[in-house]
Amino acid sequence: MYGNLKHLRVAKYRIDIKAGERGLRLPPYKGSTFRGGFGSTFRRVVCSVKTGECKGCLLEVNCPYAYIFETSPPPGSEALRNYENIPRPFVIEPPADTRTGYPPGETLSFGLVLFGKAIAYLPYFIVVFRELGSAGIGKGRNPYELVKITACNGLTGAEQVIYRSEEQTVISANMAVTGEDIMAACCAIPPGPVTVDYLTMTRLKYNKSFVSRPDFHILIRNLLRRLSSLMYFHHDLELDIDYKGIIEKASQVKIISDRTRWVDWERYSNRQDTRMNLGGVMGPVTYNDVNADFLLLLKLGELIHVGKAATFGMGKYRIGG
Repeated sequence: MYGNLKHLRVAKYRIDIKAGERGLRLPPYKGSTFRGGFGSTFRRVVCSVKTGECKGCLLEVNCPYAYIFETSPPPGSEALRNYENIPRPFVIEPPADTRTGYPPGETLSFGLVLFGKAIAYLPYFIVVFRELGSAGIGKGRNPYELVKITACNGLTGAEQVIYRSEEQTVISANMAVTGEDIMAACCAIPPGPVTVDYLTMTRLKYNKSFVSRPDFHILIRNLLRRLSSLMYFHHDLELDIDYKGIIEKASQVKIISDRTRWVDWERYSNRQDTRMNLGGVMGPVTYNDVNADFLLLLKLGELIHVGKAATFGMGKYRIGG
C-alpha cells in the first residue's frame, strides 16, 4: 500500500547537557530555545563565505548549512519545486519538564531526530551543539557543557552511547529505523481502537486553518503531507501511494473519545522580528477501527512528528491501545 515508503530512514539521539556555573534559565517549553540558537550557531560554524545569503552562493550545493536550513528540490526534478514549506531534515525534542531553573552542574536531556540524507551530517550537529553550549542559551545566555550523546532505536528501544565529552570522538552506530522496519512490526496487528496522546502542541492544518478537533482524516492528511515531503526533499524519492484512497478510508475512522485541548504558545522570532502564536492541540484522543496500514502511518508519525513547527519539537505524540 505504501510502496517506497520502506526507504524512509529516521535516526534518534538523546543529548545530555550539564548546566554551567551560572546555571540555566529556560522557558517552560524549551523547543524554541534550543532551535533558535541552533540555526545561527550552525551557520557561524560551517559557513565559509559569510555573505548572508545561501541562494546563489558557489558553495551552496555542497554546504551543510544550505542543505539543513535552505533545502532545495533534488536536481532536475519538477515535482514540489515551488513547494513553500520544505521541512527541515531534523527535529529537536525539548525536555518534557516545565521547570525554568537548573542549578549549576545539573544535567538535562533533549532529543534530536534526523531524516534521510541528514543522518550523515550528525558530526556537524554535535559540533554545533557543543559550540552553542559555549555561547550560552536561555535568559542571560548562560553556558552549558555537552556531556554525552546516545543513539536510540525508536522502534526497539535499543541504545548505544556514541559521544562523550572527555573523549571527543564519535562512534559509528546504526540505530536508524527504516519504513521497512515499521512495516514488519505493524503488518500482523488486527484493527481496533487506538489512542493518540498528543504530548506537545500539535498544529494540524485543514482547509488552510489550524484545527482544534483532531479528526482522524485530518491527522492522516497531515502525516501524508509530511511524509511525502520528507521523502522527496531528504530521500530523493517521490512517495508512490494512493493519497485519495487513503484519505477516503481515513474519513471512515471516527473519534470515540476526545480529551484534547488547545494550548496557546507564543514565541519571539528574531528572524522575522515579530511575536508568533504557535498554539496547538494537546492530550489524548481515541479513534475506532484503526487497521494495520493506518497504524504504520501512526507509528511513523511517532518518530517524525506531525503538523507545523515540528523542528521545535511540536507535533509529538504517543500511540497506545
